[in-house]
Amino acid sequence: LLTATFGFAEYAAAGAAQFPYFQLGCLIVGGGIMVSLKRKYNKMYTAEVVGAFALYTLLMALFTNPVIDAVKNIVT
Repeated sequence: LLTATFGFAEYAAAGAAQFPYFQLGCLIVGGGIMVSLKRKYNKMYTAEVVGAFALYTLLMALFTNPVIDAVKNIVT
């Protein structure tokens, strides 16, 4: 759900020409790693994994072109 929301928001903000395929791929791979860690370690709570993935999604969103351009506009 978070990956789909990220993809939709970035498509709406940047358009098809600047869609961040690398960041989307990193989100998919990172989500897969978190799911595999959850299955390997039974003592992890689902809420912990969801919270970590939400923070990871936020971190990936900070390094996309629309956000970097917005920060540049605010700073200058």
